[in-house]
Amino acid sequence: MARVHLCVRGEDDMARIPYPDLSAAPQKVRELVATLPSLNIFRMLPHAAPMVRGFAQLGAAILGRAKLDARLRELTILRVAQRSPAAYEWQQHVSMARACGATDTEIAALERGDADAACFGQRERALLRFTDELLAGPRATDEALGDMRSYFSDRELCEAILTVGYYMMVARFLETTGVDFESDNVGAAVELVTERRGTASDGETRPHGRR
Repeated sequence: MARVHLCVRGEDDMARIPYPDLSAAPQKVRELVATLPSLNIFRMLPHAAPMVRGFAQLGAAILGRAKLDARLRELTILRVAQRSPAAYEWQQHVSMARACGATDTEIAALERGDADAACFGQRERALLRFTDELLAGPRATDEALGDMRSYFSDRELCEAILTVGYYMMVARFLETTGVDFESDNVGAAVELVTERRGTASDGETRPHGRR
């Protein structure tokens, strides 16, 4: 597969629509946004003020309360970002993937579109193939579903589906509105995931996935 060019936009690039005036938003929305990381995506999101809370809650559940291993989750998100393509999503989640244990070799393989690279084990390959099928259409094949169930619980399987779907939505929001790249707030995204790393809804610590 050809490598997708995921470059940082130039200084003159601007969002395709203006960021909303947060001071004009309802007080509850202003208070909610104040609790979110200082990222441009959350500056743009209040255009859809009634949806901010639900968007943030589902994202927080994916990042902090899922059973699916955090490293595997981030590899999945990078696959979505690379295949979409969504450069802002890629920029943010490269740092988050590293924080969750992904290697530079794995990240480089995903950047060039190589889901069958030698750095990936059978578990990773099953998840990445499953991701590709969900990106291509709403129904994964019986073979892809069976492979996933060989390595993951049904809970992890469903979490993977929701993760792919959520970050497909995020990619479309980012690319269509033209959310600007972060110049100095990548650390905010890393903090978002590291502060929740290892905390699942059942209190268990998530180890790295089996290779």
